[in-house]
Amino acid sequence: MKRVFLDANVLFTAAHNASGKAVLVIELGAGKHWRLCTSVYAVEEARRNISVKFPDALQRLDTLLGSVAVVQHGTGAECPIKLREKDRTIFLSAMKCKATHLLTGDIRDFGPFMNQPEKTQGIIIQTVAEFLAAL
Repeated sequence: MKRVFLDANVLFTAAHNASGKAVLVIELGAGKHWRLCTSVYAVEEARRNISVKFPDALQRLDTLLGSVAVVQHGTGAECPIKLREKDRTIFLSAMKCKATHLLTGDIRDFGPFMNQPEKTQGIIIQTVAEFLAAL
């Protein structure tokens, strides 16, 4: 079964856009199509950004997180790909979850590694749209 790690920007998008693709990924995960996971770090970042930009969406974030396993963020391990520190934390957390996929909207930092599992310890890094299109 696919194990899908959600980056903070995916959580943020799902919380403030109730009809978007990010919500669909969470709803399908809740329906047991795949397992969902994220990290405390990603949740904190999403919560911080939502509270500033869309405070009315905080409750929705909490509701959505009811379908997502939240793990302590990964640190301390050697990161197999070159990323900024905040993104290393996300990638190491996905590794810790044994994710098959890492969904992110961060093309600037993760873009060079997207759809290249041979470079990312077998984890397929994709946008939400790419993930859904590949189903």
